[in-house]
Amino acid sequence: MSGIDPEPAIVCEQLVRIYKTDALEVQALQGLDLRVAAGELTALVGASGSGKSTLLGILAGLDAPTAGSVRVAGRELAGLSHRDRLLYRRATVGFVWQNPASNLLPHLTAAQNVALPMRLNRLRRTARRERADALLDSLGVAHCRDRIPAQMSGGEQQRTAIATALANTPRVLLADEPTGELDSETAETVFEGLRTANREHGVTVLIVTHDAAISGQVQRTVAIRDGRTSTETLMRGAAAKPGAHAAAEAFRAVEYAVIDRVGRLQLPREFTEVYGLRDRVRLTHEPGHVGVWPDLHETQSPEQEPQDANQDGGENPHE
Repeated sequence: MSGIDPEPAIVCEQLVRIYKTDALEVQALQGLDLRVAAGELTALVGASGSGKSTLLGILAGLDAPTAGSVRVAGRELAGLSHRDRLLYRRATVGFVWQNPASNLLPHLTAAQNVALPMRLNRLRRTARRERADALLDSLGVAHCRDRIPAQMSGGEQQRTAIATALANTPRVLLADEPTGELDSETAETVFEGLRTANREHGVTVLIVTHDAAISGQVQRTVAIRDGRTSTETLMRGAAAKPGAHAAAEAFRAVEYAVIDRVGRLQLPREFTEVYGLRDRVRLTHEPGHVGVWPDLHETQSPEQEPQDANQDGGENPHE
């Protein structure tokens, strides 16, 4: 990308989603902040109950936030009317769900499935056919043009689903566990399809998954926990196209904690458990960084803390 993009493709600010029943209130998103740059290939990773599915539903225009702001391709989603939400789903975002049955109509061929969204947008028949063929070819499934989903492999179905999601030239492509039902070799062909969508079709891609291993397949991985983003992992290296092998050979993953607008951050469990960080921590100004120390007041005097802590292992636990 060159120049300065005026606005990220996805911007979530202090996003809150509360579900209420007669006897229970669940806060699925708790002031979540997230930015995804236009043209970026990003993964959102979280365990069950972390809030990732709730966020996906909001970004897809299928749900609305309780509070906060969410903008996709410059459009504020909070408060959209039913008609505007429908137009948003048809033109601004594309979807690839985990289950192929949710992506493709079983009685239509691959070409017909890809052409259908364009028909809803009243594109001419010739233009629909030409674009469907071009998309199937770019995703490596041109040979499936006249096959119905039952005649395709799982990987072919998902790559056809990506082509279908790209039919109306969306600005953002959302993929929900797109390889969750595939073996590793077939999953790689689907990831390559998502990279093709990002690289050749210029669409911003956000993959939502529980699988942290996806960080080797994308430029940036954002972890979500307890309804807020907690850490980010960036792929750093010299190669321009992070395919699976290139990522393994030329890229290294660098993990960062995420600080929200009021200064809160979530420390990964591997840090809190190793250093005994719980309840409260002591912060110190260090050259070039902030020291984060466990509360030792119950076991030793304040005069002992710095000396004992530095004898622990030489390096300060810090962010």
